[in-house]
Amino acid sequence: MRVLATYIVRSVIGYTALVMAVLLMLIGLYLFVDQQSDIGVGRYGIPDALLFVVCNLPDQAFTLLPVGALLGALLALGNLARGSELIAMRATGVSVWRIAGWVVGAGAVLTVLTWIMGDYIAPPAERFAYQQRMLAKSNQIQLSSAENLWAKDGNVFVAVQAQQDANSFGGIYVLRFDDQHHLQSVGHADTAKPLDSKRWQLRNFMETRFDNDQAIVNKQLNAELTTSLSAEFIGAGAKDPNKLTGGELHDFIRHLQSNQMESRDYEVVWWSRIAQTLSLLVIVMLAVPFSFGPMRSSGMGARMVVGVLIGSVFFLSAKLLSDAGTVFHLQPLVVAWTPLALLTTVTSIAISKVR
Repeated sequence: MRVLATYIVRSVIGYTALVMAVLLMLIGLYLFVDQQSDIGVGRYGIPDALLFVVCNLPDQAFTLLPVGALLGALLALGNLARGSELIAMRATGVSVWRIAGWVVGAGAVLTVLTWIMGDYIAPPAERFAYQQRMLAKSNQIQLSSAENLWAKDGNVFVAVQAQQDANSFGGIYVLRFDDQHHLQSVGHADTAKPLDSKRWQLRNFMETRFDNDQAIVNKQLNAELTTSLSAEFIGAGAKDPNKLTGGELHDFIRHLQSNQMESRDYEVVWWSRIAQTLSLLVIVMLAVPFSFGPMRSSGMGARMVVGVLIGSVFFLSAKLLSDAGTVFHLQPLVVAWTPLALLTTVTSIAISKVR
């Protein structure tokens, strides 16, 4: 039995690696072509574009691994079924659920790889890619640190703590200096949104000005910041939840909650990342009923189509539920775990009906 289990696990992992290699090559080519419009802007050249693509591939791999694992399992078990190897296993008394358990073993290995990729490699690599692209494209002077990217525009330094969406930021700091590099003021706003290419609207802005050895505090419900820094550039240093490691995300959620700030979007990303990682254990089992059903003798093309359709439905439903959760303020646990719960139910029913 151990030999059969090892054989199935190696087959599933091998075909998954092949599928992922093809998918990542296509995604990498698409990302490189997409960077052509930026090449030549500032110091951004072809080597920078290649670095951007390479640093983004771990995040793409994390996103595509569930689909790649499903396609790999369909191809691996499909080849075993066409060679009547699965039928021979059944004839020796091996149950469908035991075969499914061996497939889950392959899913467990892929789950560990997905967790490492999504928690330790992809977020810092993607964050580094976007920061380096912005630094190369911009002619402004920037200062970066481990936590934030501080951008300098003339005598004004700007940094943000969190990115809420493409054009909305939270926790923005504004430092102003004079020509002799003396600090003139320190300001903080709860949120910031770009009004146009040169102006930003700051919400709940509190500024402390230093004048003649005095500190003057000024509070404004709405204030404007004039700067040439773009939203894309400012966002390179923001705490985008999708660009945080698991530990950073967990710590930031605790920070927001301890300060009675809204943390729902970060909790959704946190639980969705866990659910997506664990989905590999279930999604590979979905290949089992297809290997014993009407598709047992079908070709590779048909299996690929089925795998793409199933993966697309799963991730589209997860995306739609996430968007609906934002609109209707659903609980993060419901948003993150409902697609996986439905997938587990459908998979269990499908396997139980195999004869």
